[in-house]
Amino acid sequence: MFAALAKGKSEISGILAGEDVKSTARVLRQLGAEITGVRDGARVTVHTSRFTPPASRLHCGNSGTTTRLLLGILAGKRIRATLTGDASLRRRPMRRVTDPLRAMGARITESEGGTLPASLRGGRLGAIEHVSPVASAQVKSALLLAGLTAGVAVTVREPQASRDHTERMLRWLGEDIRRQTSDVSQPSAVSYQPSANQIREFSLAVPGDPSSAAFLVALAVLAEGGELRIQNVGMNPGRTGFLPVLARMGAPVEVTNVREVGPEPVADLIVKPARLRGTTIVATEVPSLVDEVPILAVLAGRAAGETVFRGVGELRVKESDRLEMIARNLRAVGVDAEASGDDLQVRGSDAPARGSVDTAKDHRLAMAFAVLGTTSGADVRLSERKSVSVSYPGFFQDVRRIGRASRHRD
Repeated sequence: MFAALAKGKSEISGILAGEDVKSTARVLRQLGAEITGVRDGARVTVHTSRFTPPASRLHCGNSGTTTRLLLGILAGKRIRATLTGDASLRRRPMRRVTDPLRAMGARITESEGGTLPASLRGGRLGAIEHVSPVASAQVKSALLLAGLTAGVAVTVREPQASRDHTERMLRWLGEDIRRQTSDVSQPSAVSYQPSANQIREFSLAVPGDPSSAAFLVALAVLAEGGELRIQNVGMNPGRTGFLPVLARMGAPVEVTNVREVGPEPVADLIVKPARLRGTTIVATEVPSLVDEVPILAVLAGRAAGETVFRGVGELRVKESDRLEMIARNLRAVGVDAEASGDDLQVRGSDAPARGSVDTAKDHRLAMAFAVLGTTSGADVRLSERKSVSVSYPGFFQDVRRIGRASRHRD
């Protein structure tokens, strides 16, 4: 998205060839960007000109990030567009983004209930100081991008600081971004002119996704022996809250070779098997590990004692009611678990995990319970596997490759 807003040609390596990224590239092409193919190992080149009105609906697939950030970008442009997505995405709430964008002056109409499809007419916007009831990087990013493309000031106040990839990227590109505790402000977007692309072109190597790496970390923690090194993992503090939780559970992960790549910190992780114990995850920790709750819950199912997740109600409006599905599927494989309100309680068990898991076509549920299925004596049957292509297309190949390496070592 930043490359599509930049002047000239930008190059991106290390890009994830998942369905969400492909959906983003597809809709940006509909808006006039020239983007080479998104494939594993490919260097993606983005040439841009002015955004142009799309000839058809912008289909965002399963990607809430694509949808919400694109709403922000288009709000500041004189373009009419309609955004839609697959059945799962069309159930997800959009008003937390569209309401503040409307307050800035964008004209947006959603379906009944505040969901997709949503029709937008962008243009002249006003400045905003938005107090967000939840810590949401997608809401914050949408508003910052709207301020960027419209050339107006934006301040977002959150109850806790959410992940900050957008702010880091804007700052790296020369924008004036200021942070004070959980407040982020973009005083003015004077370097960007709505009539022409003015962000500088760039070349960037994208580090490995920490949310994807978390499944491999868990795989190694639950293994019976060996050591796993995961290279080139993004270490943004807003994305690595699962690491201190693992340390409390008795599975410290060694972080080595720390360095900076573009606007982000990067490191290698070294993971060994560990005996786990229960812990409590409090609400203030959740923004930095919200995507890792499914795999942490699976690990909690193998830990001694009880693990409690507080304030994880946001999971009820993910690709599925992820909170309820975690508890239901843990029970299906023999683990005592309950979702109540915004909390989740899991009581660990040594018994082999056996049973059928309904993934609800949710990629993180599929991967989390697949990891559980690698443990000794387990027989975990997934309702489907295709959903993992959204965020980690090579997941099952990597799991098999790690398993073969472990057997070869033995």
